[in-house]
Amino acid sequence: MSTEIRQLEPRAVWNKFADLNAVPRPSKKEERVIAFMKDFGASLSLEVIEDSVGNVIIKKPATVGMEDRKPIVMQSHLDMVHQKNNETIFDFLTEGIEMHVEGDWVKAKGTTLGADNGLGVATIMAVLESNDISHPAIEALFTIDEETGMTGAMGLKGGLLSGTILLNLDTEEDDEIGVGCAGGIDVTAQRDYNEESTPETKIGYEIEVNGLQGGHSGMDIHKGFGNANKIMNRILFDGFENYGLRITEIDGGSLRNAIPRESRAVVAVDSVHETVFLNDVGAFIESIQLELKTLEPDLEISLNKIETPELIMDLGVQEGLTRALYAAWNGVYRMSPDIQGLVETSNNIARVIVKDGHIKIGCLTRSSVESTKIDLAMTLRSTFELTGCEVTLSGDYPGWAPDMDSSILKVLRGLYETMYNEKPHVAACHAGLECGILGTNYPEMEMISFGPNIKGAHSPDERAQISSVQKFWGFLLEILKNIPKA
Repeated sequence: MSTEIRQLEPRAVWNKFADLNAVPRPSKKEERVIAFMKDFGASLSLEVIEDSVGNVIIKKPATVGMEDRKPIVMQSHLDMVHQKNNETIFDFLTEGIEMHVEGDWVKAKGTTLGADNGLGVATIMAVLESNDISHPAIEALFTIDEETGMTGAMGLKGGLLSGTILLNLDTEEDDEIGVGCAGGIDVTAQRDYNEESTPETKIGYEIEVNGLQGGHSGMDIHKGFGNANKIMNRILFDGFENYGLRITEIDGGSLRNAIPRESRAVVAVDSVHETVFLNDVGAFIESIQLELKTLEPDLEISLNKIETPELIMDLGVQEGLTRALYAAWNGVYRMSPDIQGLVETSNNIARVIVKDGHIKIGCLTRSSVESTKIDLAMTLRSTFELTGCEVTLSGDYPGWAPDMDSSILKVLRGLYETMYNEKPHVAACHAGLECGILGTNYPEMEMISFGPNIKGAHSPDERAQISSVQKFWGFLLEILKNIPKA
């Protein structure tokens, strides 16, 4: 790991971020980072608690003169999205993130950076370790598995925390103060199918879609980025009627909360139609690239001749699958009628796997309105059930309703305007923050979210702005000094 990261200001934050990023911490594999955080708290002789699901709580008393302030919870999540470029050789289970500086940005080498939410974790660690920062009593809450189910927040029991204000450090725009977020639900469609021997008259081709931007399926869903699963399906659709195309395998996307960047399919086509297949699909690929050239200038779609696959999927199931994927909603479903510019409801067709006689399609549906979330989930369920899939709904978590009159919002608004001579952007977001879930067991706790500029989260293009981290750190220090009296 480059020592240049440790020389950045504020050093207290960047050094803790470097320490943290040396620890593998993909979602649902947080054992090492849990131990790391417990050791950190113990090294400071602070009270450390690991709850029943693996969340870590570190408690630090108020500094002198701050004992009469409301106790606060500072919260970030320990896990990170594990995404890498195809050509990058990296094992998220054993290796630490390799970072480097490019101008005003810190980036990783071909992988996600982990700034989401590692910079929040590192910031809290810096406050816990400090001897010269004024602050009220702090309960530092480090949750697990935020990125793939929020099971840490869901498993946090009431009564463990006594703080009355929660500072969530998981917002990715430094001029934004978060006061609400979307809830979400996983929609999973599955079915088995029969495989048939490939006729001798067919030849094999591999189709690959890559080079898309990807990104966060909540924060970036409105930007119109390409979805590799939808693009692949456009290429496969009506392929049987035109070229006798039969599907053997599809492997597209990765995590539910990442817009799919890549997809790969293995197919067989009639040898007599090979020339027409190459010409027609080649022209169609050019039209898709032209369609997306502004937003996806690096999109690549390739056709490569391979050994003919031995097995192909049942034709009736293939036709149903491609039609269901075409009909399934992807992207923005409804904009908020109450908050200008806010996506209310959306869906990400995140994962498509077709292999060895089994189909699995994974979606993440988000909404800040519970009834609309369920409406879209039922739309998807109906679409996939019509093609014979069994559909399950899981991982349901609530949104976070804005409280525009909270005392902590007034503090942050006033400080921001004083420090930066402009009004902050007070908004709800379409991402799934843990505040809504935490509020179910701590309904009286005031909550607010803020953070530094992080771009490209959930993709290998993730980067954190150095100057923005400096701004964020200065803002946080003033917030800690100005927490209201109890």
